[in-house]
Amino acid sequence: MMDAIRRRAASISLILGVFVLWEVACIVFGISSLILPRPSEILTTLYNRAPGIWPHAQQTLTTTLTGFAIGVVVGLILGALIGSSRLAYDTAYPLLVGISSIPKVAVVPIFVLWFGAGTVPAVLTAMIICIFPIVVNVATGLATVEPELEDVMKSMKASKLDILWNVALPRAMPYFFASLKVSVTLAFVGSVVAETVASNRGVGNMMMIASASFNVPLVFAGLFVLATMGVSLYVIFSLIERRVVGWAMRKDGLA
Repeated sequence: MMDAIRRRAASISLILGVFVLWEVACIVFGISSLILPRPSEILTTLYNRAPGIWPHAQQTLTTTLTGFAIGVVVGLILGALIGSSRLAYDTAYPLLVGISSIPKVAVVPIFVLWFGAGTVPAVLTAMIICIFPIVVNVATGLATVEPELEDVMKSMKASKLDILWNVALPRAMPYFFASLKVSVTLAFVGSVVAETVASNRGVGNMMMIASASFNVPLVFAGLFVLATMGVSLYVIFSLIERRVVGWAMRKDGLA
């Protein structure tokens, strides 16, 4: 218990040390706020501009979570199909790799043509950017199920669906939660990219307007908000992972 407390205290101290070093370096070297604002300036901007920042943060969070939720459902279904069917693997996997290789900023104009500027392109961009990690991890988890477990289920006259539901999917849960922690951060990338191109709301749009007016502290304040939301969601899924698949963790504190 004391080791865990000391480890967390050390990590918090190192994080705070980075911001202190950043502050001191900006003061000592006389770095302009137009190049790199000090952390104190960023926090001041966050405090003073909070009423204006909050609606944009709420929009980005809602957009990201909506696209992420849709991506999880689609990714879980596709991962289950690809991991349990050789035909589905040969057909869908190359398509997914191709789609995932396309820069997401290139598909935003297509979504704008189809659905118009606004929330929908951001939701769809967040969705497609987080599907691939989920599909790969779920399919990998299903493919690594021990043959002995399947043989036992088959000896009990279990169907393929029974084996998938009772053995394969539970064994794939550690892979699934690992993909969730990666995908939820990627979903923010997708939504913010779309907001910078095809939206008049959201943190991405706010940062574009701030950069156009050379309000660099506000740009960094937007980055800080995005980082805070991403880390918070990562921690939430890590805690859920501990509750659901704690049996799969061999070392304490890795989540």
